[in-house]
Amino acid sequence: MSFTIAIDGPAASGKGTIARAVAREFGFVHLDTGLLYRAVGAIGGDPILAALRLRPEDLSRDGLRTAEAGQAASRVAAIPEVRSALVDFQRRFALSEPGAVLDGRDIGTVICPEAQLKLYVTASDEIRARRRALELGADEAHILAELRERDARDAARDVAPMRPAEDAMLLDTSQLSIDEAVARVIEAVRLRSRR
Repeated sequence: MSFTIAIDGPAASGKGTIARAVAREFGFVHLDTGLLYRAVGAIGGDPILAALRLRPEDLSRDGLRTAEAGQAASRVAAIPEVRSALVDFQRRFALSEPGAVLDGRDIGTVICPEAQLKLYVTASDEIRARRRALELGADEAHILAELRERDARDAARDVAPMRPAEDAMLLDTSQLSIDEAVARVIEAVRLRSRR
C-alpha cells in the first residue's frame, strides 16, 4: 500500500523544499501541484481546455517558476472547472508506489483527504517575501504585496480554499532552518508509518 503525504500552505513557506527532501529521504515520488496550475496559466487561451489537455511534459515548460506564472496560476485555480479537470490527475499520482508527496493548497482538504500524513506549512508574510525576493532577485516590498494578494484570493475562493485540514500537523518555518523543518517532517512520517 502506498503512503501519501499531503503538504499545504502559502507560497514561499517552504512546503516545496520540504516536500522534495522528504520524497528523496523515503524514495517517494513528488508532485508540486502548483505546477499544474502554473502550466495551465502559461498555456493561455481557454483555461478549462488547457487543463483538460494538460500533459506531463507541460510541467517542464520554461518560466513556470516566475512571479507572473504564480499570479496566473492563482487566477486559473479559482475556476471550478479547471480544478475539477486536474483532480483525477493528482489523485492517481497520490497512489504511486511506494509513496507520494504532493504539495499545494488543497491537498489535505480536497485532493487527498485520506492521506496518511497531512501538513500545513506556513511562515510570516515578511519571511516568505524575503525568501521569494532572494529566490527571484526581486523587490521584497513588491513580492510582499503580491504574496498577500495571492493569499487573499486563494483563501477566499469558493472552491477548495487554502486552509489547513482539521487533522493537519501545523509547521511554522519562520524561525526554522530547512534542515530543522525537514527533520520534523521525517520524524512525523516515521511515526505515522509505524501505525
